[in-house]
Amino acid sequence: MAEVNPKVVMTDSGVPTSPDSLESLPREVRVANLRNALETLQIADEIAKQGYLITSSELADLMDVNASAVTSRGEYWAWRNWTVSRVRREGNQILWQLERID
Repeated sequence: MAEVNPKVVMTDSGVPTSPDSLESLPREVRVANLRNALETLQIADEIAKQGYLITSSELADLMDVNASAVTSRGEYWAWRNWTVSRVRREGNQILWQLERID
């Protein structure tokens, strides 16, 4: 098993970033990153609230990962404040549903 480095943070994109390098970014960049994160979370919340089904590629875009990372997680798993469920397949598309975890 690989040893975990406590000074490395995994972002949603899967790119390891050290907390020191995040702190060295200009405040404007850090705030812009927070705005982007908030927008992503609001989009996920709206998708869950409305009961929309989304494709693997749409979910991957939302999570900022490759589509294969979405499909390899299985049929039911958690992401941030949501449970993600594989609902059905339509043609070659897998459809997912988000449900808010309270």
